[in-house]
Amino acid sequence: MSLIAATPESTGMSSERLARIRPAMQAVVDRGLVAGIHTTITRRGKVVHDERVGALDPATGVPLPADALYRIYSMTKPIVCVALMALYEEGRFQLYTPAARFLPALGKLKVLEVAADGTERLVDPIRPITVADLMMHTAGFSYSFLDSPASGLYRTHTPVIGDSTLTLSELIAHACELPLSYHPGSRWHYSISIDVAAHLAEIVADRPLRDLLQERIFDPLGMTDTDFGVPIGKRNLVMAMRGVDDICAPGTTLASMFDRWLQGVNVAIDVDESYPVNRPERFMRGGHGLFSTAADYLRFAQMMLNRGELDGTRILSRKTLEMMHTNHVPRTLLPYEIGGIASPGYGFGLGERVLEDVGLANVMGSPGEFGWAGAAKTYYWVDPVEEMVGLFMTQLQSTDEPQMTFRTLAYQSIAD
Repeated sequence: MSLIAATPESTGMSSERLARIRPAMQAVVDRGLVAGIHTTITRRGKVVHDERVGALDPATGVPLPADALYRIYSMTKPIVCVALMALYEEGRFQLYTPAARFLPALGKLKVLEVAADGTERLVDPIRPITVADLMMHTAGFSYSFLDSPASGLYRTHTPVIGDSTLTLSELIAHACELPLSYHPGSRWHYSISIDVAAHLAEIVADRPLRDLLQERIFDPLGMTDTDFGVPIGKRNLVMAMRGVDDICAPGTTLASMFDRWLQGVNVAIDVDESYPVNRPERFMRGGHGLFSTAADYLRFAQMMLNRGELDGTRILSRKTLEMMHTNHVPRTLLPYEIGGIASPGYGFGLGERVLEDVGLANVMGSPGEFGWAGAAKTYYWVDPVEEMVGLFMTQLQSTDEPQMTFRTLAYQSIAD
């Protein structure tokens, strides 16, 4: 069942102000920044805006179809965390349960400490990694594209995220050969920890991640085009990628991407090797990896706004969603930051951001708004106060932020 469209005015939105979105998004396409953009807004349970501009691929000029497929990168994370919390609701673990109970290798990890003079030493962690740490990015892991004590090892010692031929269990085994960058609970650091959480979910459920997501989320919500791969007959619907570099490629860092952006680089990027369309049986990840459509992800987001239910199907309880979207990070570790860019005004729940202070955040929104984004500029938010969902879909690996323009234009369209 599709979400029902309604006139903007019937939901307290302004048609005149919503009309500002299309020319603004077209201007982004006209700059050559992206091939196309799909934007969607729901308010009070109805679709009030759903527009597409640009092409699926500039090389062909085919207009962007409604069923275009996008590599959603880190927008995979909220989906995985919902699946893990469904297992939590069954009493399989507590948030404070040591993750090593399910993944013994986590109990053997050391922490790489670096002194002011550059001296390195491996030490025991001050406490075990908990299940909550994995969803909160406080477990001590890192990403190869971010700076941290162990990130150099992520880039040179063994493949951690860039090798798409590895299974999820193989990827986590490689990661556990490396030390942690930080003591568990001592720092918020964006990382592969939700990949670890995904493998933990596989073990708890005794199901491959792909099957678990299909059974717990995709089938119940009618997300028919969301998977870790794309069927042969639909590969022509995958949007072309543009930007400065493939974030999952060996040697890529956020710093190198920023430098290329400053140089004005914006080119077609081939990400088929690091994010393949044809290996869903092996290429299962927790932190990235899913393909989805705007319609599919909107159903997931609307379920989150509806306190865990959509079209009579309940995925999580209201209380579980409330707990997921409450800040879990100690004040001393906020604001969290990724690659040196802080997010003041935001806390972090179990898998995604939570807005706490609109003034500090410098974005329109409401306390309690939550959501996340992907490395290729897919972006979504849920605002329970305004009963609003916003969804922005394109494919751009760059430091440009057209999604924030869309967010501003969405909020300025609220009439009451």
